[in-house]
Amino acid sequence: MKILIEFFAIVLFFVTYKFATIYEATAVLMAATVVQTFWLYKLEGKLTSLQWSSFALIIVFGSLTLFFHDDRFIKFKPTLLYSCMALGLMVAQFILKKNFLKSMLGAQVELTDDRWHTLSIAWILYCLFMAALNTYVASYYTTEQWVDFKIWGYVFPLIFIVSTGFYIAKHAAPPKETAASDSEASE
Repeated sequence: MKILIEFFAIVLFFVTYKFATIYEATAVLMAATVVQTFWLYKLEGKLTSLQWSSFALIIVFGSLTLFFHDDRFIKFKPTLLYSCMALGLMVAQFILKKNFLKSMLGAQVELTDDRWHTLSIAWILYCLFMAALNTYVASYYTTEQWVDFKIWGYVFPLIFIVSTGFYIAKHAAPPKETAASDSEASE
């Protein structure tokens, strides 16, 4: 259910764009994002930093797009989001000496500090790649081609997230209860 809510606004954006302009699609994205954010908050009782950031960027960049009637604002919103994510991960990892991914997922997944570091670097590189790719497509292609890229570009996050899952599964220590019960069962 939550995954459907997460994609609610973006699907409405794509559908609206196919039948209208980028400006109507942006207005629909903004309205749908307000509904989506409220819905997620009611469902979870809170919002993650990423959800708040995405909400704020869509509202701000969407408003700028509509106010100035300039689609570059909405087209470069993903670049800013990915750049901020990379910067946040880098500051946490290299300046604050904290692994943000470990603090988010450490209760569910047990990895060595070296593995958490590798995962953090992979996420930083992925975010920088996606920021650069979005910048390139937004700068050198038409708005229609950018929207098509956004639709088909979801293959990049899908591949990366699945790869991350495989990495974690390969290197994660078994849960402590399972490890203890496995040793008892073999006796």
